[in-house]
Amino acid sequence: MKLFIFKTDIDTPAKVDSINSIFNNNNNIIDVSIDLEDIDNVLRIEAEDTVSKTYLTHQVINKGFNCEELAD
Repeated sequence: MKLFIFKTDIDTPAKVDSINSIFNNNNNIIDVSIDLEDIDNVLRIEAEDTVSKTYLTHQVINKGFNCEELAD
């Protein structure tokens, strides 16, 4: 399992729902959460080892949001 952490501009519950709709039907995604209280609107994705950072980033960007990996 991998944990990916991204800085985003996802800042409303409606935007969270939009992102959740991408990943809810993907069996390789275990959990998705977005911290709307954090200044970086942190997106955390727990996924199977087969999922790549590039795939996740592209999915979020294709929905019209900014997404960049946060350093550990």
